[in-house]
Amino acid sequence: MLGFFRWEDSGSDFPFYRGSPSSLTVRQWWLVLAAVAGAFMALALTATLSGAGLFWSFLPAIGLAAIPLLALARVTPERWTCLFSRVGVREVRLMLGFALLNIVITMGLGAVVMALGHTSSNSATSHLGTLDTIELIAFFAKTIPQLLGEEVITILPFLALLQWLTQSLQWTRKTAVVAAWVLTSVMFGLLHLPTYDWNWLQCIVVIGGARMVLTMPWIMTKNLWVSTGAHITNDWILFGVGVLGAGLAGKV
Repeated sequence: MLGFFRWEDSGSDFPFYRGSPSSLTVRQWWLVLAAVAGAFMALALTATLSGAGLFWSFLPAIGLAAIPLLALARVTPERWTCLFSRVGVREVRLMLGFALLNIVITMGLGAVVMALGHTSSNSATSHLGTLDTIELIAFFAKTIPQLLGEEVITILPFLALLQWLTQSLQWTRKTAVVAAWVLTSVMFGLLHLPTYDWNWLQCIVVIGGARMVLTMPWIMTKNLWVSTGAHITNDWILFGVGVLGAGLAGKV
């Protein structure tokens, strides 16, 4: 039965896992997942490089989305674009709504984790207050392909898990969706361990919880643009607040 979440668009279903619009074999899924892993490793290995130049610094961020999507296009050349649909007023409203919801939930989860121990700052953004205008523009621009890539490397494993759980293990769609949702959210959190000083609790609870919220618009619409837009809006608001706070602190 489709649409078991009340907020899931009626009549919509996830692609690939049950042969629509095409089927992927286990071997093809492994190729796609290998591309996901390779794209993430390329980004992680170049994250600490400095002095590479503006153009080269964009390449790993672009590759995070491009490499897995190219692998998907290789195994299903005429169907891979089904991950993306039109964007209208409704979709833009969903992007904004889920971004704001995520900020509220993340703040709550962060407060809980802080009460239990401590939280670590994002080492990749702690320097934003020291950047000049051009560097800030470049930073925000680079987040666009990188955040699209973060959606891609979450949703493709989600779909692979969905196929394995429903087709191989014969789980119901409801159970498989929830399991894939939780597992890929935990995976996403664990990928952020180096970013947050290997704070396991923070990465699993706060980052994983935020990922669960950001996956909701994908489950709802089956449109990767919507979850990507929510992710970009969420991060830009947080980054903007950080830059503004650093600027105000510098004037005190």
